[in-house]
Amino acid sequence: MSLPELFLLAVGLSMDAFAVSVCKGLSLSRVEAKHMFLAGLYFGGFQAGMPALGYLLGLQFQDTIVAVDHWIAFFLLGFIGLDMVKDAVGGKEEALDNSFAAKTMVALAVATSIDALAVGITFAFLQVRLLPAVSFIGMTTFALSMAGVKAGNVFGSRCRLRAQLAGGVILMLMGVRILCEHLLEHGRMG
Repeated sequence: MSLPELFLLAVGLSMDAFAVSVCKGLSLSRVEAKHMFLAGLYFGGFQAGMPALGYLLGLQFQDTIVAVDHWIAFFLLGFIGLDMVKDAVGGKEEALDNSFAAKTMVALAVATSIDALAVGITFAFLQVRLLPAVSFIGMTTFALSMAGVKAGNVFGSRCRLRAQLAGGVILMLMGVRILCEHLLEHGRMG
């Protein structure tokens, strides 16, 4: 895999994490470096770790993982998005220290990196140097996630509840998009 191909792959895999980071930034009244760093660390770490795990799993689990990855992403993003919408409609604002809680961030990181797991499985069949590839993917996602938190905060600090509602809807739509893409792809192949 060439460097330009790896770059395009890394950016493509990072887009879901970037969008979720924008949503996280929307929910903050004031962004701090630790928020940007945590988003980058969780999303970048999982985007690097999932392809490595996929590579290790290889061929033996390919059909099982590909068959359910879209459902996992759909349910995780849908649940988190629905919770955000419920809080926004109810007028409930989450406390700043809760918005980056480990259980929330891990769920989001898993949901946005499921596709990277499938990519890692393909790495097992290609002549890919795993450590440089996953490092590049992780660093790209780290940088884009940090930028996403800041961008979301700049555009959303004046209308927090509406931003939280929009973020929840975006997460649910991302889950639906992932599910539809995979089901349509499966329908074309079947």
